[in-house]
Amino acid sequence: MGLSARLLLLTIGFVMISELMIYAPSISRFRKVYLEEMISRAHLAALALEGTADASVSMELKDELLFHAGAYAIVISRPERRLLVLSHDMPPQMDVTLDLRTQAVAAWFPDAIDTLVQRENRVLRVIGPSPKEAEVIVEVIMDETPMREAMYGYSTRILQLSIVISLITAGAVYLSLHWLLVRPMRRITDNMTAFQADPEDESRIIRPSDRSDEIGVAERTLAVMQRDVRAALAQKTRLATLGAAVAKINHDLRNSLATAMLVSDRLANINDPEVQRVTPRLYDAIDRAVTLCSQTLNYVGDGLPRLDRGRVGLRELVVRMVEEMSTPDPFELSNEDPLGIDVRTEMEPDLEVDGDAGQLLRVFGNLARNAAQAGAKTLVVRGWLDGDRAVVEVSDNGPGLPNKARDKLFQPFAGSARAGGTGLGLVIARDIVRAHGGDIRLAKTDSEGTTFRLELPTP
Repeated sequence: MGLSARLLLLTIGFVMISELMIYAPSISRFRKVYLEEMISRAHLAALALEGTADASVSMELKDELLFHAGAYAIVISRPERRLLVLSHDMPPQMDVTLDLRTQAVAAWFPDAIDTLVQRENRVLRVIGPSPKEAEVIVEVIMDETPMREAMYGYSTRILQLSIVISLITAGAVYLSLHWLLVRPMRRITDNMTAFQADPEDESRIIRPSDRSDEIGVAERTLAVMQRDVRAALAQKTRLATLGAAVAKINHDLRNSLATAMLVSDRLANINDPEVQRVTPRLYDAIDRAVTLCSQTLNYVGDGLPRLDRGRVGLRELVVRMVEEMSTPDPFELSNEDPLGIDVRTEMEPDLEVDGDAGQLLRVFGNLARNAAQAGAKTLVVRGWLDGDRAVVEVSDNGPGLPNKARDKLFQPFAGSARAGGTGLGLVIARDIVRAHGGDIRLAKTDSEGTTFRLELPTP
């Protein structure tokens, strides 16, 4: 069912509910007015007695007066205690007495419903002041069926009027909403569907109208978003093409640099002083170029990390990281350590996270390698439990990060703190941590060292 049909049905339903709420006081008021009119007609019928000397009329006139009044008997009571009685010889037995003088407003609707649900005729005794003279009290004995039939007729007219009003109102609301909301919303949804099929097609970007309401704002916002998405997709396509080209160039360049490194090794064996002086610099330059090519290829080829999640003990993970860096002792590194850094842990032995051990090993390895390359001699890994998250701080005693590196810390090829670096280590580490549902940030950096804080989900 479309939005238009739903709006139509809802409008009809709400109008009918409103009419039902109006019907309750209306039918109650109708019954009260009916009884008051009976009192008024009975008073008028009884006035014929006052025109006679003995307050009596013929049997034929009495029956005609009672017939037009719709009553079996009428009793008029005045303040001077004068009674006028107009009745048949044997009025029927009364079933219900209604005193309009004492009836509460709250009882009108229950009494009206009680009248409507009756299936047999009841004889009512109705007492109330005359609408013509307030000091005159009129008592009428009458049938309930005529009043109930009148109430049925009134209810039918109310129902018919409610249906007509609901249809007219629903039609007007439907046309208004269809013009103001449904048509522009359908235009927006059709445009979104078309744009999804080919977001790079310029012609599929929505053309906003000049409306100043929320629909107009939505159209203009959608147009801006579609242009941004199209530009991002175009840029992504260009970057993907460029990345593929760079990967091929890097692959060939890496092979060429490997050959150059072999040549530089042979040059190192020549006893010429000038060659001995230049060779280390050449070797370092080639080594940096090879590292740059390797890291670029890894970054381009990795994409989003795929996780094989499970329970990972953080202390054991740090020990494994140190072992894979070929250290003889995980917590007391010797001078033969290639990184030249002492790694210590300060965390509970049973602290665990929900993650991929291999990927998290890359994170801690990149942080340790960056600290060592920055000149740090000590790396401390602290960990504790904070609610349902494991918090890990990796602190070194290096010289701290320069301002240039802080501003672009997690940007590839821009956040390196050393010459020749790519800045990809922290970028890869952040991608892995975020893939786990956690995050990594720079907690502190100054002349006394740098601290990175990681938050990881626990099992």
